Amino acid sequence: MASVPSLASTVNQRLADALSAALPDAAPADPLLRRSDRADFQANGILALAKKAKANPRELATEVLGKLPADDATIKEIEVSGPGFLNISVSDRAIVETLAARAADDRLGVAYNDDAGTTVIDYAQPNVAKEMHVGHLRSAVIGAAMAEVLEFTGEKVVRRHHIGDWGTQFGMLIQYLLEHPSELDHGDAADGEVDGEQAMSSLNRIYKASRVLFDSDEEFKARARDRVVALQAGEPQTLALWQRFVDESKIYFYSVFNKLDMEIADADIVGESGYNAMLEETCRILEDSGVAVRSEGALCVFFDDVKGPDGNPTPLIVKKSNGGYGYAATDLSAIRNRVGDLKASTLLYVVDVRQSLHFKMVFETARRAGWLTDDVLAHQLGFGTVLGKDGKPFKTREGETVRLIDLLDEAVERATTVVREKNNEKINLSESEIVTNGADIGIGAVKYADLSTSAARDYKFDLDQMVSLNGDTSVYSQYAYARGRSILRDAGDRKPVAHPELELAPAERALGLHLDQFGEVVAEAGASYEPHKLAAYVYQLSSLFTTFYSECPVIKPAPPLEVAENRLFLCDLTTRTIHRAMALLGIRTPERL
Repeated sequence: MASVPSLASTVNQRLADALSAALPDAAPADPLLRRSDRADFQANGILALAKKAKANPRELATEVLGKLPADDATIKEIEVSGPGFLNISVSDRAIVETLAARAADDRLGVAYNDDAGTTVIDYAQPNVAKEMHVGHLRSAVIGAAMAEVLEFTGEKVVRRHHIGDWGTQFGMLIQYLLEHPSELDHGDAADGEVDGEQAMSSLNRIYKASRVLFDSDEEFKARARDRVVALQAGEPQTLALWQRFVDESKIYFYSVFNKLDMEIADADIVGESGYNAMLEETCRILEDSGVAVRSEGALCVFFDDVKGPDGNPTPLIVKKSNGGYGYAATDLSAIRNRVGDLKASTLLYVVDVRQSLHFKMVFETARRAGWLTDDVLAHQLGFGTVLGKDGKPFKTREGETVRLIDLLDEAVERATTVVREKNNEKINLSESEIVTNGADIGIGAVKYADLSTSAARDYKFDLDQMVSLNGDTSVYSQYAYARGRSILRDAGDRKPVAHPELELAPAERALGLHLDQFGEVVAEAGASYEPHKLAAYVYQLSSLFTTFYSECPVIKPAPPLEVAENRLFLCDLTTRTIHRAMALLGIRTPERL
């Protein structure tokens, strides 16, 4: 089914046509329509047009009114206000008919672009043989939501998890495992199955023991450095042990992502090592083309606008003076692969905002080399820091980085307690439902707290607020969804049916107009890479729905049949919209709460 035009877009087009008729010699103009508390919409664009045409804005606004079709069924009332604004109210019939068209579509009328491009999105990038901490949360949550939103609007999305699986630290780890070969064995694993905690426990133990040895034993340090050379040369035994570390880490990664209710496909994990074969060629092309030059033995790219504190240029180091490759070589090789082989039209990097300078230099280098053309957009979706309640970077009481798995477990535990306390004879949740709902609410709370904040901003991690039924939380919207589903279950023989002939109550109009914005909000969140706009939309929708069912009886006291059916129709469309919006954000909506 084709997308359903919103009432805002319909009214905007009517006004644009009337403006063109009133000013036939002027270029097509935007009426600048927006929602208003004085009417349903307000158009502000006439003031600027009047100034340009040297006309009186109120007179021009009045002339525009005269150019509107007299028999327009969409616009109920329109008036000139102030210096030349237009206040527009749409008809109740237009609201219900538009919502009925949305309800008839599985996609709720959201546009799907068949000609969209290919976006490679780089997110959720943990490091091999290291625990995931709270700092890994934002890339995973924001990236997963953006992937869902972009796919829903028609973009072909290729997910890439650029894990840290290469580097000098592996010489130390592999050498230690060679000398202590049983350290990655799991004799305590039931049926030979290793869980994430067991895998991470072994990796932690090896990392700590090898680090102590590396720092205290010069002979071991020398052997570890030789092992780095063997790894880079592709020596079979060394590579096999390196692969064991990668495989063991993946067991752990998958356990954490599973807890986050996030699916990570093995084929999408292409770490630093995946570009090793391209590094030398990348450096050669850069040097041969003159994009990179030798400086103090290193291969560097310089920029006129990037200087250090001393005023000297700060280069992007592609290859170090000792022959080792910098992160830039890997990132540039990844761009070559993603544009050349994966045919990406957009590269989206969900990484810490503190890496902005690095990616600015990488993107500029790729453009100079011709790997990023005018047809390809490279964009860093930079995110801020997770803070504690004290406004400082989130740490444990001992000052250590918070383990992500501990944070998620605590969120689920808190949420499960809330669900159990709210359970009563009317709701009558089973223990299994309490546990499932606790997980859905706890993980949803963590995700929503992240997604409801503009990505570039820091945010405070406050579990007490996150699992609250009040305020801008995922639980508030989950409860609104469950309440709507409960109303529909209790409706008996009455069914959701749209009745355009009815006059709407104020709460029904407000809810209906907001429901009609869903498609535009999804499109805007995708186009601007701002999932917080979708989070804000679903919170306001939940709030309007709460007002609606408190002011407009649906079941008791029983309204007339047509009114009840129309209100059930609004309940049904609202719950479907909340469910779809939350799913795009990666959050589940329990049927009963």
